[in-house]
Amino acid sequence: MTTSSNYTNLRDIWYTMIGIPGLEDAHTWISIPICSMYIVAVVGNTVLLFLIFTEHSLHEPMYLFLSMLALADIFLSTVTTPKMLAIFWFQEGGIYFGSCVSQMFFLHFVFVAESAILLAMAFDRYVAICYPLRYTTILTPSIIGKIGIASIIRSFLICFPLVFLVYRLTYCGRNIIRHSYCEHMGIARLACDSIQVNIYYGVIVALFSTCLDVVLIIISYALILCTVFRIPSQDARLKSLGTCGSHVCVILLFYTPAFFSFFAHRFAGHSIPLHIHILLANLYVVVPPTLNPIIYGVKTKQIQEKFIQVFSLSKKFC
Repeated sequence: MTTSSNYTNLRDIWYTMIGIPGLEDAHTWISIPICSMYIVAVVGNTVLLFLIFTEHSLHEPMYLFLSMLALADIFLSTVTTPKMLAIFWFQEGGIYFGSCVSQMFFLHFVFVAESAILLAMAFDRYVAICYPLRYTTILTPSIIGKIGIASIIRSFLICFPLVFLVYRLTYCGRNIIRHSYCEHMGIARLACDSIQVNIYYGVIVALFSTCLDVVLIIISYALILCTVFRIPSQDARLKSLGTCGSHVCVILLFYTPAFFSFFAHRFAGHSIPLHIHILLANLYVVVPPTLNPIIYGVKTKQIQEKFIQVFSLSKKFC
């Protein structure tokens, strides 16, 4: 295979994902918590969506944004986990190039969209605390819908070029993906020509999507804290901060492992073993979606009450 066309034809063969390199013997044991968390993530977020859309009292901006987050969490875990479990259980790591690129696109698309949703939720808390009397007039259902659509469009425009960036490369026989799912740089490293453009674009995407979102979230909470500390009553201050507790926990859960992985890959070099990187990457797509509905269920009184009400009603009919 010496011609460019022959290299291109390699895209039609099956690529092989090997799961977590170095921990192949432990795949079955690793799959147990991952499978359990995936089930909890799907069920928990589905219940959250059901409660929000069926209970009129939860049709408020905060809960509408939360429903977007729950939907994104379901997609984030479902894009990766079934194939991951197939590798762990049945050694079914084979995947066509086109399918691998599709998984890559949807993975990055959902990640960027979820980051935008977290930013929107920070804006929601900013308006609720800094402009409480104008809360419902600023965040109308129409505005919330436009924010949701804008998040999807932004994510699509940012992530769609990744498809062209991996298709433009020449592939010449390396078909082992040392990961449990397909992501941009994992595919790019299979190429036999320069991937500098892919690297630069990946950094640009991180800076102008995720990092920008984090900066804006920090600014939102700085403004929130300035407003809260001007409230004379300590009880009122604590109550205002309490409404932000769930969101702060979710933010830390979402961004901390992402930034750890980003900086570890670029600055830690080979000091952190590859199997640690991949294991954390596997946990990252199931742990936040699993814990997000639990966090909001525990910390949000309205969701607790509606869940107990619906659960009691279902038991009554049973």
